[in-house]
Amino acid sequence: MKSDPKECLYCQNNETLHNLMIEIAQLNVSRVFLFKEQTYRGRCLVAYKDHVNDLNELSDEERNAFMADVVRVTRAIQKAFQPEKINYGAYSDKLSHLHFHLVPKYIDKPDYGSTFQMNPRKVYLTDAEYQVLIDTLKANL
Repeated sequence: MKSDPKECLYCQNNETLHNLMIEIAQLNVSRVFLFKEQTYRGRCLVAYKDHVNDLNELSDEERNAFMADVVRVTRAIQKAFQPEKINYGAYSDKLSHLHFHLVPKYIDKPDYGSTFQMNPRKVYLTDAEYQVLIDTLKANL
């Protein structure tokens, strides 16, 4: 499925996007967001800067640059929060804009050893608590 940038959450940078996530950085070829729902402490999303429907549409150089951004954020999450594992999700059945979910998983915490929930709607933070997470991530990017 190819989506129209005029209907794309990331391209439109609209209220729906800002209700779900907080943009925390722009990297080489991507934008980095912190999920507001924080069941998985430090959960982020990396979205390609342009409207691209799928990873296979990128040139080798563009793909390598995007994956370098994904790895950069993964390393920042690892340094900042020391999860046991980070799960990667690249789902775009309904929203075809290239993006990766980066979901830290912790032993004895929700869904360790299984698939993460897209939006469990359980853990929301105060503005000050979000800022601590953002500052910690940025210090490690």
